[in-house]
Amino acid sequence: MVWKIVQDFKKFTLRGNMLDLAIGFTVGAAFTTVVKSFVNDILMPPIGLLTGGTDFSDLYAVLAPPEGGQIPEGGYASLGAATEAGAVTLNYGVFINNCLSLLIVSAAIFIVIRLINRVDEKLDNVFDEDPPPPEEPSDKKCPHCRTVIPFRASRCPNCTSELEPVEGAATA
Repeated sequence: MVWKIVQDFKKFTLRGNMLDLAIGFTVGAAFTTVVKSFVNDILMPPIGLLTGGTDFSDLYAVLAPPEGGQIPEGGYASLGAATEAGAVTLNYGVFINNCLSLLIVSAAIFIVIRLINRVDEKLDNVFDEDPPPPEEPSDKKCPHCRTVIPFRASRCPNCTSELEPVEGAATA
């Protein structure tokens, strides 16, 4: 019994779609880490210099002082100091960084998907084949009782109505 469950689980996890999904999540997580580093370490420092030496990740507003304490005169030296003291903070600088990360990830995904679509169109033009003819459906609905019946049925098994013959169907 347990061995059957293990075998079924193995079959489930090794299907193509499941592996593709796992690989996609792994690559996506790695890509997100790289983009966050790009935003925090490469993009934001020059923007901070242009805005007067501001470190966006350290922008915050104190909403409430720590329990039983007060905000020091002149405020806290950094977001870390405010958090360590127990103050309730609104970290809008971190939010700005995360919004920039989202924009960069979205733009990168858009560019990749657009390139894939262009390559797909070019391949369609190079290997321009007629699409295969549509296959015959496996079932249809009876026009009288709306029961699903086999496509080539000549009589409905539910309401026993005679049905129009299907084109190309062998008649007896």
